[in-house]
Amino acid sequence: MAGAVIEDEDLLIAVLNSAPVVDGHPTDALRAAGGEDRLRGLGGDGSAEERERVCQVRDALQQLIRGGTRDVGPLDTVLRQARLHPAVSPAGVTWQLETPADEKLAVRVVLAWSRVATGLPGRLRPCANAECNLFLVDRSRPATARWCSMAACGNRMKARTHARKRRSEQ
Repeated sequence: MAGAVIEDEDLLIAVLNSAPVVDGHPTDALRAAGGEDRLRGLGGDGSAEERERVCQVRDALQQLIRGGTRDVGPLDTVLRQARLHPAVSPAGVTWQLETPADEKLAVRVVLAWSRVATGLPGRLRPCANAECNLFLVDRSRPATARWCSMAACGNRMKARTHARKRRSEQ
């Protein structure tokens, strides 16, 4: 099960972080040129319908994780036709996802969010940099990670705090 959470984590973070702020401007890598290839790289088919479903799920999850809403309606909608069916083999039981093709990736993202949220409670969060639109899964032992990247946002935020302290001392 731990391997499943890590695989789910990778898919979830890739989708959540597909709308970064670049040079102060919001972008959307799924709706931009090459978005179809990005979806295919995540296991999708790259269709326009799939892209819209995944973007709807991404946007709903971003708001939910940020605490801006408790509305799970868009997530419920994408799961309505999804079914998990057991398949038994000598290796054990696996679950096969059955859903319309253009909703499969979006359903996988919702299932990944659920597994990460329950498997790592409180560890999925937005970057603490208000100017950033990225998310992280905090795997640190003390659960104190705050930034999507220490090299980018962490360094920037620490430099701002340092500069603010120096100005107040003068």
